[in-house]
Amino acid sequence: MELIPFSHTWPYEKMGEDIYIALCPYCKSENVLTSLTSRQLQEAMEQIKTRVNMPCCLKTMVVLEADEDYFWTDEQLRSQE
Repeated sequence: MELIPFSHTWPYEKMGEDIYIALCPYCKSENVLTSLTSRQLQEAMEQIKTRVNMPCCLKTMVVLEADEDYFWTDEQLRSQE
């Protein structure tokens, strides 16, 4: 698989079984509780494409892979520095 640039990442936090995004990359809502399950997160960590539906703005983030801190996506979510 091609290297995914850091501009295509977004941080997440896991609290218990819940997976949060501190700031939505699309609408800038704070502390967004995703509907992502622990199983889906594990699949993303195994590089299985996973969709995260953002309840705040109804956008969909396509996660190509995940690590312990970031979702690695198919789109640029932050400016390149």
